[in-house]
Amino acid sequence: MDEWMTRVWTDLVGRASGPMMFRFILQPLMAIFYAYRDGIHDARDGKPPYFDTILHEHGESGELLREGLKAVSRVIVLGVLMDTIYQIIAFRRFYPFELAVVVLTLAFVPYLLSRGFFDRLARRRTHV
Repeated sequence: MDEWMTRVWTDLVGRASGPMMFRFILQPLMAIFYAYRDGIHDARDGKPPYFDTILHEHGESGELLREGLKAVSRVIVLGVLMDTIYQIIAFRRFYPFELAVVVLTLAFVPYLLSRGFFDRLARRRTHV
């Protein structure tokens, strides 16, 4: 188990400086763009902040997470393709767990954290 965790950690850290490192900028930027779009819509529609609702309104969290995953699905698909290519080039193997960690970290986490920020920013700008 320790050997597996060491390999996973080494592989994950190595991605930041290996081939195709541009995706560490591209994927979060694309996810933030979608978060901006959806956050503006949330503010316009009077919806509560996205991440806050996921954390505190357990009945709505599943649906909101599905909505967010659907919103960044193109970014996720692009991330899956890029990480698969990276793994073939760098490792000559495919590690699905590592792929899931990288793709969700680069695509969904920025969306999750940014959508509520843009919602609040849009509300503040319209109420000033």
